[in-house]
Amino acid sequence: MKRRGSFTAAAFVAAIGAAGWIAAAQQAPDAESLTFLGEPVTAAQLALGQEVYAAKCASCHGANLEGQPDWRRRNENGRMPAPPHDASGHTWHHADRPLFTITRLGVSAIVPGYESDMPAFEGILSDDEIAAVLAFIKSTWPERERGFQAEVTANDEGGS
Repeated sequence: MKRRGSFTAAAFVAAIGAAGWIAAAQQAPDAESLTFLGEPVTAAQLALGQEVYAAKCASCHGANLEGQPDWRRRNENGRMPAPPHDASGHTWHHADRPLFTITRLGVSAIVPGYESDMPAFEGILSDDEIAAVLAFIKSTWPERERGFQAEVTANDEGGS
């Protein structure tokens, strides 16, 4: 009997520890460790970015940044579904400046003639709101992806 009780208690403690580790791994990093376009990101920017993302982006890119199903295959109209912005997607492969330009002016601002279902957000969102959304997205990436994206941003001509 004592053995079963000890095993149950140990299993319970292990489960609590695992749940705590998973929750900690899913939390966004401190704002102090992030930059966007060379400027430090604040906690207020992350909160604004999360709010704006939920209101303007989540309907296509997913509440959990998971993107649309089958996002790598063209829709019947020839356009690509909304990609994920989490670590499974490709957003973190791009520097800050092109991400900002795509969000503000549309994909065709970077790839002339490209047709996308994503609207340009100029006139819909302020530049500060766009920067906040992109900072929020960056804050959700694991360390490896954030590090890679920081290097790409640092190497981006005219970037920061």
